[in-house]
Amino acid sequence: MSSPIRVKIKRLPGAEGLALPVRMTEHAAGFDLCAAVRESVVLQPGEIKLVPCGFSLAIPVGYEAQVRPRSGLAAKFGITMINAPGTIDADYRGEVFVPMINHGKAAFTVERGMRIAQMLILPVPEVELLEVDDLDETKRGAGGFGHTGT
Repeated sequence: MSSPIRVKIKRLPGAEGLALPVRMTEHAAGFDLCAAVRESVVLQPGEIKLVPCGFSLAIPVGYEAQVRPRSGLAAKFGITMINAPGTIDADYRGEVFVPMINHGKAAFTVERGMRIAQMLILPVPEVELLEVDDLDETKRGAGGFGHTGT
């Protein structure tokens, strides 16, 4: 097994007493993120709010953090993220926020400490884009957006 990737995390003011990101099971891919709201936040149907998580990160160069919705909130209440997945770049040092949206039919209350999203730390390959006049042909070609059926 390879050495773990070390990511520095800083608890921010207002996050006292809250759990830092944590894997909830031994083989979970993501770290659950908690809401660092000072008081309850109500999301009305169709409403979007940025919910603070109370920490910042120093992600190593060559990696990113992806923030994703929690499946239980989505399936039970229609609560998800407006930009899923969200990316946290290696050079960002600000607070992590989750842009939540309520696709459900009822108001949803985000409580302090509630697990609202999950975060994965993933490698980002070094990529060089090369401008060319033509691309190689494939069987699919330019087909997209349902070209193989619905």
